Amino acid sequence: MQLATQKIVIIRVRRVSRRYNPAMRDRGAVWNTLIALWIVYVLARVLQIFPLSIPTLLIVVLHVLPPAAFAVLHGHRLYGTRGVLVFLALCLGTATFFESFSLRTGFPFGHYYFTGVMGPKIFGLPILLALAYVGVGYMSWILANLIPGASARSRTGLVLLPVLASLIMTAWDLAMDPVWAYIDHAWVWRNGGSWYGVPLTNYRGWLLTSWVFYQAFALWLRRRTPVVIPLAWNRLAVLMYATTAAGNLLLAIPSALPALVPAVIAGPAGRHWSAADAVHSCILVSIFLMLPFALIAWLRAPNTSERLENLNPQPEFISHGVGV
Repeated sequence: MQLATQKIVIIRVRRVSRRYNPAMRDRGAVWNTLIALWIVYVLARVLQIFPLSIPTLLIVVLHVLPPAAFAVLHGHRLYGTRGVLVFLALCLGTATFFESFSLRTGFPFGHYYFTGVMGPKIFGLPILLALAYVGVGYMSWILANLIPGASARSRTGLVLLPVLASLIMTAWDLAMDPVWAYIDHAWVWRNGGSWYGVPLTNYRGWLLTSWVFYQAFALWLRRRTPVVIPLAWNRLAVLMYATTAAGNLLLAIPSALPALVPAVIAGPAGRHWSAADAVHSCILVSIFLMLPFALIAWLRAPNTSERLENLNPQPEFISHGVGV
């Protein structure tokens, strides 16, 4: 009898919580906007196979702005105005600092400089690159929260989530950096490197930079109550990251590569690589690293949502339940 009473209480708590929690209300305009941003992003990934017909800068803009806008809207619904502003400040501030510092000193990414492919720059750093951190950074954070199902408020989550999120985000750069550097020529590595012309220090930089702002955000979240959002919202964020990975597979289509791409790409140190191998490495990383991250997060999402609902019942609603 007591067990049955507890189940009734939990059911009533969940129903009332969905009615009063802003993140659990009907999907409405915000949900529709997120869907629209995902559709635009899908189209942007498809447009990359027509580089001769569409300006490169427009393709870059469509690759960066929809995910960034998605992060702001989704983050606002999940963490509130203050929360999403904290995430934006930490993400943009940390990324801008480390990228700018590396442009001048070589630490932590290595020695490189940006070309005009990514549009306007401030002190050598493209604005669009900084915004790219926001979109992919937020999606990686959501995946990291779903995969282990640990809250940032727990000791395990406080340590694990920032590390996992930084790995998920770095997987994105591992896939795309050789292509963007040596085929699209968005930036130039001064000394080259062993990963199809990209130095391994670059990935040290990505791990460090992303870990710093993830860890800072996890510390900020530690004293705040976990927020429960519908399963569909979590999975939509996973779908955005999966779209990033799936879009890389389109590079297998010959028309996706810029005109006059040489069969062999040469690094500054005199080493040479097959351009086709560089593209295939991007595809393989997407298939065997990025997409598995997305798949695991998708499958784990129901368990994580249920766990948060059980861990975060709202007392003011429980007090009206049966037998309490």
